[in-house]
Amino acid sequence: MSVIVIAVVVTALFFDFTNGFHDTANAMATSIATGALRPKVAVILAGVLNLIGAFLSVAVAKTISSGLVDEAKITPVVIFGGLVGAVLWNLATWLLGLPSSSTHALFGGLIGATWVAAGTGAIKFASVVSNVLLPLVLSPIVAGLVALAATFIAYKIATRGEEGTITRGFRLSQIVSASMVALAHGTNDAQKTMGVITLTLITVGSLPVDAGPPLWVIVACGIAIALGTSLGGWRIIQTLGKRISEIQSPQGFAAETSSAAVILTSAHLGFALSTTQVCTGSIFGAGAGRRLATVQWGVAGRMALAWLLTLPCAAIVGALSAWVAGSGTVGTVLVAVVGLALAAGIYALSRRKPVTASNVNDVPSAEPLPVAA
Repeated sequence: MSVIVIAVVVTALFFDFTNGFHDTANAMATSIATGALRPKVAVILAGVLNLIGAFLSVAVAKTISSGLVDEAKITPVVIFGGLVGAVLWNLATWLLGLPSSSTHALFGGLIGATWVAAGTGAIKFASVVSNVLLPLVLSPIVAGLVALAATFIAYKIATRGEEGTITRGFRLSQIVSASMVALAHGTNDAQKTMGVITLTLITVGSLPVDAGPPLWVIVACGIAIALGTSLGGWRIIQTLGKRISEIQSPQGFAAETSSAAVILTSAHLGFALSTTQVCTGSIFGAGAGRRLATVQWGVAGRMALAWLLTLPCAAIVGALSAWVAGSGTVGTVLVAVVGLALAAGIYALSRRKPVTASNVNDVPSAEPLPVAA
């Protein structure tokens, strides 16, 4: 295996790791907010279930490895540049507490890098529209509507019950529903990195065209995303759990159940949708489904802006990284060094005002969410 292929595999696994802690909130934010699970217990449970979920399907991995770009027209250097763009966007949005899509950061980085290196002919635009753009628009809407209906039904069922009993019952139910989301996240998101590594191996001839991910790729990606998830992306957990609406346990259960249903269905069909957008849509739907609940729709607008910026911003960074790395070994090393320096700088900034398991539930729901520049 060549040095550049090793570099791509390592960078892909680092992206998988950032995907894990960036998206921990998808499964566990509402359970932590309602008190159904203690913060540290929640993220460790999510990490274990992410690992198990990584072994359940490879349909999404095949979509990425053979469905978005022409593998005959790109090289590992191009994939490396795309991954750099995805990683830096993930870290930047994590710093701001923005629940943006790791999926679309990855796709944007790959598309931008491929465009620069091989032109538009190497991008399968029909597949991008059907497998990326349409799910981007539809998935949060569908998840939100399902969660809205589920919340309405949950409160109707619980109308005549004693409040303490209802709360305890739904909190126990949330443990199951949050676990299902974590399992679904591992099934859906770990496959994206599997697909990228498989695509790399196809481009250098180590695997035949249309091959699925080898077992070692599945294992490595499952471990990487599980480790990231188990660390807890507390900033984004804080945003989804406390800045959208004051979530009660029936709403949390409805949101988590709706998210799991949508994500598992899409993973089975091979749609590489964003679990972040699905879960965020479910939380807004659950917030709107409770009578007299306050929902921060301004926060929704800021999140939507971040979602719209994800593809083009990651594409620009991916294109620039691929262009520099394409100049040779020196260029590749330069991209790696600059990328590591920026990642270290983002981490250093995060330590100025840390969010941890001990203060993740301290933010009032009305606090404004920062907007990415």
